Formats: sequence, C-alpha cells, structure tokens
Amino acid sequence: MDKDQVAEVLLEIGVLLELKGENPFKTRAYAAGARALEALTEPLERLVAEKRLGEVKGIGDALQQKITELVTTGRLAYYEDLKASLPPGLMELLEIPGLGPKKVKLLHEQLGVKSVAELEAACRAGSVAGLTGFGEKTQAKILEGIQFRRTYATRHLQTVGHRVAEPILAGLRAHPDVIRCSTAGSLRRCKEVLGDLDFLASSRHPARVLDAFVGRSEVQNVTARGDTKATVILTGGIQADLRVVSDAEYPFALAYFTGSKEHNIVMRQRAIQRGWRLNEYGLFRSAEETRDPALRIDCGTEEELFAALGLAYVPPELREDHGEFAAAEAGTLPRLLEWTDLRGSLHNHSTYSDGHDSLEVIAGYMEELGCAYWAITDHSRSSVQARGLDPARLRTEIAHIQAINARLADQGVDFRLLTGTEVDILKDGLDFDNDLLSELDVVVASLHAGISQDEAENTRRIIRAAENPFVHMLGHLTGRLLLERESYKVNQMAVIDACAATGTWIELNANPRRLDLDWRLWPYAKSKGVKCVINCDAHRIEHAGYLRIGAGLARKGWLTKADVINTLPLDALRTALRVKRGG
Repeated sequence: MDKDQVAEVLLEIGVLLELKGENPFKTRAYAAGARALEALTEPLERLVAEKRLGEVKGIGDALQQKITELVTTGRLAYYEDLKASLPPGLMELLEIPGLGPKKVKLLHEQLGVKSVAELEAACRAGSVAGLTGFGEKTQAKILEGIQFRRTYATRHLQTVGHRVAEPILAGLRAHPDVIRCSTAGSLRRCKEVLGDLDFLASSRHPARVLDAFVGRSEVQNVTARGDTKATVILTGGIQADLRVVSDAEYPFALAYFTGSKEHNIVMRQRAIQRGWRLNEYGLFRSAEETRDPALRIDCGTEEELFAALGLAYVPPELREDHGEFAAAEAGTLPRLLEWTDLRGSLHNHSTYSDGHDSLEVIAGYMEELGCAYWAITDHSRSSVQARGLDPARLRTEIAHIQAINARLADQGVDFRLLTGTEVDILKDGLDFDNDLLSELDVVVASLHAGISQDEAENTRRIIRAAENPFVHMLGHLTGRLLLERESYKVNQMAVIDACAATGTWIELNANPRRLDLDWRLWPYAKSKGVKCVINCDAHRIEHAGYLRIGAGLARKGWLTKADVINTLPLDALRTALRVKRGG
C-alpha cells in the first residue's frame, strides 16, 4: 500500500472507533496519523524499510506497527477485526448527508438501526425525531438525503467513467479484429455524470470482439449477449455496452450512439427534409426506414456525415441541441479550447491548510508537468475544518513561496508558484481585510459556511465579494457536490451579471465532484464577457489531471482559448491580475 491508501485505512479506523464509542483521543490519533502520512515528502516505503517512522511527528509506537503491517503485507488484522465487529450497514449510513459517527452510533444504540432501509423506516415512523439531538427538521433532512442517494445510486462521476473505460478501450484498440473503436454516449459528450458506458467497434468478426469484451477480468456479470451487442456489469457496479458494426456502418453508429437524443432527433429531421432516412446503420436515399446497403450514402467519417446534411462538423461535447445546428449551418461554430492550451491552475491547496503536498513537492511536480505557474490558495482562517490560515501563517506562506521562486530563478527555471488565498465569503464581508489581500497574487472568494436557505441573501453575499477590487474570481459558485449534495440557492444569472460589471472572473472548478459553474451557463457568461478560470482545486499533486476534465466541460460550454484566463502565459497573466485590481 502507498501512503494515500494507508492514510485512508487510518481514517476509516478512526471512524469505526468513533462508531464503537471509543476514547475520542484514540480516534483523533488515527486522523492525526493520516495527516502526518499525507504530509510526507519522502516515500513511506523507505521510512518503513529504514525503521524511521518514529521520526514522523504524530506517529507513535502503536501506529508504527499498524502502518508497517499495512505497507509490508497490504492488510491489517486489527482493521479487519474492527470492521467485522460492527454491522456493515453502519458505514453506509455515514453516506447520508448530515449523519456523522456520533449520530449513527446513537441511531444504532437507541433504535437498533443498522442499514439505510431501517433508518428510512424509523424516520417514517417518527422515531428519529424523538432522539436527543435530532428533531423533526433533522428527520426530514435525513429522508431527503436517503431519497437523494437513491436517485443517484446508478449514476457515476465522469472520472469514474474515464478510469473504467480507458483500459477497455485500449483492449479494443489492440484487438486484431477491431478496425475502428471509440467510446460513445454521455462519456464522449463529456457529461458531468454518467448512467452507463457505451463502446462502439467496427469489425468483420464481431463474435471474436464480443468474446474478448465479455471475458475481461473486470466483468462481474454478463447480462445480455447477442450477435453484435453485449451488456455487462463491471467491478464497481457500472454497466457497459459494446456494439460491433461493419466499418461502413461505423460513422453512422458512432454519431447515433454518441447522442444526445435531442441532437439525434434534429439530425434525423434534416435527413427527412432531404428525402432521406438516417439511423444507426447509415444515411439512406429512401423515404422509408431501411438498412439496404445499396441505398446508403457513402460517408467514411462523422465529418462526412455532417457535411452530407449541410453542416460543419459538430464536436461531440456540443451535441445537446443547444444551438449547435444554427452555428454549424452558418459556419460559426467556435474553435473550442484544447486542454493543452492551459498553462496552470489558480486555485489549489498545500499542507499549509488541507492539501496533501508541500510547496516544494508541488513546485517540482508542476514544473516537470510543463505548467508555467501554479497558484497556492490555501483556506482562510474561518475554514477551521480545513486548517485555514490566519494572517500570520499566510504571511509565512507568502515568504516560503517567494523563497522557492527565488531558487527557481537562480536555477534558470521559468516556472513560478503564485501566492494566494481561497478567502471565505462571510455574512458581513470577506475573511481577510483588503490590506492582506493586496499582498497576494491571486484571490479566490468562496462561500463555505453560514449558507442561508434564502437565495437573495446568498446572492447578495457573493455579489458583494465580486465587487471587491482585490477579488479576482469566485470559486465553485453553487457549492454543489455531484451525486452527494445539491447546489445551495443562488441566483447565478445575477451573479454573472455582477461579474460582467466588475470584471470578476468565475471559476470552472474542475474537481469531478463539482464541475461548477455548470456548462449550461457558460454560453450566457461568455455573452456577457465574463472570463472563465479552469481550476483544479487541487489537494494532491495528482489532481493536476483535473485540468483535462475541466477543459472538456469548458468545451461543452462553448468556450475557446480566448475565454479562459489560465491559457495566458505567465507575464500576460500577471498583467491580467493587476488589471482586475485597477493597476
């Protein structure tokens, strides 16, 4: 196990101990141990091999033994015994919004609840409201949380789709009988959440291709198998479909199975207007539905299919019937952003707050990755849960970043860290005063706490932050967590209008759980002249990969390179940062 996997086990042990009612000092020790591992600047395996774990602050003798067992064997008997001592359903209860270990423990002890189904029954019977610390309002929120979880139980984040799809697609590409292949469906269109995975391949021997697909190690169950299609359930519960067609049919099938449904309806209507028929098998010179190859109009690619229907090629991300047909017919489709246009991210975290990597590690990784800059915007003091910085610690971090940049300059390295903060938007203003904000390169303002149910109040607070000349951008505007938490109430159009008036940028938070601002609103923001910043909100160096996810959503929002601030080279970015402040 690597350090992140070990840290996850330690955190779960802490939760399990809390569910058992163990001494809180004991449970906190595991959380502290996990944080200590996350902050390591050298490989955990080396520390274990050299018996130097005891030198790490926060790791005592007991933790040393458990971490060593995990690293060397990949298992921990103590952890397995602890899990076995509790009903497995208790951990599932923690996935319900508003339920922490203490409340789950109380529900289990007082009502015997040990599963989501039993919790729902207890809520509907009114039993939960009578418990100390709960009440009618909490009971209602728990029921809402259960329904939310049920609604999205078969939905998956886009990153899950990519992670699962990539090895399957690689296997199809390597198969000797596959001519062409691709993902299709909502994954190809870069939708933020997915229902299932769609694959398409062309081949003269579909049975052989399907045999390889259903025989993959990650296939848990084959639910359907025909001559040209198979449906399977993969590890983790996600469904995947593979269709195998002839190579002549491939472009038409790719367009059809990519969708969306709304886009496909318009495509078929355009064919009918020309006296033709379009389906997954081809574009046919026929007034009736047909699969007759003799009537098929020859199109070797999707580009040729769009051209046959009098359209410029529409990138998959735009195929939602959100204006793409008028633009494709007029030849005004924009040249969309490429992820390689991005030079860095302006909202990221380090071990100074709740990040997992030191400034030195971040600088080395991002420079090696080819970034031109990387802003460190650790949390402000009100975000206590994220170890937010007070002014003194923030100034220490500024000096630290300046020292790193000086060393980089001495070494002739062009990459730079930028100083910054993710400052909390409070009810009466910002968490830091303007004098401190003026010392920073980058200021992201975000709403984290004290969120009102009143849309007008939330909107007022956010607009007030946008009006502050030292705020460069607004972070994760709606606070949504995909498949976990709905957005808080905010008039997004009013905020966009305020940003247009003040020159404030809006973040496209590329964390796959957020992807906020939503792609559907970017065309409006773009029409108002509001600039986008695609940010990783990185808490680990690996999160730099979120830039690619963010770029996909930006493309879906019709954004070009010119619409995105962090496509600028460093000098131009510094100029843009100064201009926002009137400098």
